[in-house]
Amino acid sequence: MNDNDAIKLFKCLADKSRLQILKSLSKEDMYVERLSERLDLTPATVSFHLKKLTEAGAVKSYRTQYYTMYSLCSDVFETRIIDILKEETEDSALLNERDEIYRKKVIESFFEYGKLKSIPAQRKKERIILEEIAKSFEKGKEYTEREVNIIIADFHDDFCTIRRDMISEKIMDRENGKYWLL
Repeated sequence: MNDNDAIKLFKCLADKSRLQILKSLSKEDMYVERLSERLDLTPATVSFHLKKLTEAGAVKSYRTQYYTMYSLCSDVFETRIIDILKEETEDSALLNERDEIYRKKVIESFFEYGKLKSIPAQRKKERIILEEIAKSFEKGKEYTEREVNIIIADFHDDFCTIRRDMISEKIMDRENGKYWLL
């Protein structure tokens, strides 16, 4: 489901009458007049809402004898919201580019000649700085506290704060005096 389809569906679900129509159709297929009686709405109002629901892909229609019947497209509602949120969009590349530009700007602002000028007060900026320092550690290798301190001291004198923050941000972990990247 792309972003536009999701927006149409969510807009449909945000209306009480449409939600009632969907609830009715989840029990059985119905025609406009039956929905009108059941929900105490005019047939014109029901038709209007059914058109919006059809456009959103939530409802489909079919002909049977004299009536146009409407049924719920249940497969649309089986999509998990987390799947919609994780779906890549056309804007993803642009967002990634903006994130990278921001990262570079933060790194340029806080590093000078490979040394950290100061520890950022903002957590988001500090996270970027900590990730940059973490590039000096090898993945899968265990370090003693002294080794960690020496590596961090190459960037900033307050290695205790940076080491502690790397652990709290879950960039590194420690146990029994050993440190490693996560």
